Amino acid sequence: MRYGRVRPAERWRGRPVREGSTTGCGGSATGWRWRLDLRFCIVGKQSPVRSPDRRTGLFCLWDPRVRPGALGSTEHHMPNTTAQPDTTTQPDTAAVLVGRALLLDMDGTLVNSDAVVERLWREWATEQGLDPDEALKVVHGRQGWATMAALLPERPMERNHAENAVMLARETADVAGVVPIPGAPEFLAAVARVPHALVTSADEALARARMGAAGLPLPLVRITAESVGASKPDPEGFLKGAAELGFAPAECVAFEDSEAGLAAARAAGCLTVGIGPRAAGLSPDLAVPDLDALDVAVTPDGHVRLSRRRSAAAV
Repeated sequence: MRYGRVRPAERWRGRPVREGSTTGCGGSATGWRWRLDLRFCIVGKQSPVRSPDRRTGLFCLWDPRVRPGALGSTEHHMPNTTAQPDTTTQPDTAAVLVGRALLLDMDGTLVNSDAVVERLWREWATEQGLDPDEALKVVHGRQGWATMAALLPERPMERNHAENAVMLARETADVAGVVPIPGAPEFLAAVARVPHALVTSADEALARARMGAAGLPLPLVRITAESVGASKPDPEGFLKGAAELGFAPAECVAFEDSEAGLAAARAAGCLTVGIGPRAAGLSPDLAVPDLDALDVAVTPDGHVRLSRRRSAAAV
């Protein structure tokens, strides 16, 4: 994983912003004005001029107020429009996400807990007369009681919450095989000064147990099962995480590995980084096999720039 800082913007004259530039805007002798939303944007390859209605991260807007010859501005403009990935021209592997804060899932994103999750949930599914393989398709990303409700919709919710308390206790006590996702220690060190929060379906005790077993530092801001009334794919956790950090969801990048988690992040209005094989087929804005495949750069003004490392293997 490569980390570094983006150099201050250089003056430029009406050209598309180079990948990685922090230039805010510029003009040309013909009156074209380029603007880049640095609060949250996608930057890819240099591309032709787009119409004002297309959003590619590079905003090429006709601005008659720019007088001919007013070239080379480096003033940062913050348009209200949030840039979205142009999937017709920018595959997720080429995308660059820029945000002001990060919302991080835990299981499958920072720690690999698949061994214990699958071991305990297979046992539970077998006890309920369910197909364990089918049950595991629902488990990832959700709180335990929500998984039980999805698999056994006719069962009283009180029983789901009671069995979930037992499951949480068993999961907290069993950390055999819990290890960090490749690149997680370096990633957390790289974003230590970037506003970030843990947004997990685990409760506080389980989050502490698994992050501790993986040797990872706990983010100071944590949205755990106790913090919310609804489980992913409901966006409540990500909305609360963004609010705790003091940013709008559209200024945050969410990291997730599961279908439920990615759905929750999108519903909250965040852009998404999908980690690992579960996320690869779910069309996140940026997909990487693990955190070791992610390049992280923090700009002088505090934005974080995320991209896939060129040499990273396919997800």
